[in-house]
Amino acid sequence: MVRESFQEQLSKLRNDILQMGNLVENAIDMAAVALVNQDLELAKKVLMDDDKIDQLQLTIESACLSLLALQQPMARDLRFIGTALKINSDLERMGDYARNICKVVLQIGSEPFIKPLVDLPRMAELAQQMVRENLTAFIKQDRDTAFEAALHDRDINKLYNDTFIELVGLMTGDARTIKQSMYLLFIARYLERIGDHATNLSEWIIYMITGERLELGDMSTVNKTNPQE
Repeated sequence: MVRESFQEQLSKLRNDILQMGNLVENAIDMAAVALVNQDLELAKKVLMDDDKIDQLQLTIESACLSLLALQQPMARDLRFIGTALKINSDLERMGDYARNICKVVLQIGSEPFIKPLVDLPRMAELAQQMVRENLTAFIKQDRDTAFEAALHDRDINKLYNDTFIELVGLMTGDARTIKQSMYLLFIARYLERIGDHATNLSEWIIYMITGERLELGDMSTVNKTNPQE
């Protein structure tokens, strides 16, 4: 009976992590839409909804600590609970960055954009994809999907670098663009950081499945088929 209760608690924890991931993915999506459409009401909604992410983060953290303290889980379950704690923290930070993007959107307001927004929405799309693929890897215990999710971070980093160079060039050429360029650079940086945290998700999910500890931040040093070589 005790073991059944433990498995039920693990199942609830798994579902809470998925809910957290879905909330964060939606927050990134809404932040991107709010930016592109200059939808200030949607931006405000993301700010308000961040409380849901924060509350769920506390619930998951409490559940993980309770399971560790009271159930004395064995190796595989211990990895799952430890991974849930780490994923929970990364997801909460990603939600914070989505919130920060919306704060900047409100600062820009309805001011016309100084350039077409192409790279920033693409960065947000890739970040959402990383979250979505990692959630699939988490629920299906699929190491390869988690690994593939991390590959998208290279594209996010390239887009960030391209955006940085372009916006610095605009500021250098026309002082009137400085204020908004800085705002857009903040957004680019927040999206780049979301990609970094999504890479962390991949690393922890792979650890949960296999026990491997990988550093996926520099994918050039990692071999997919035998990453420990």
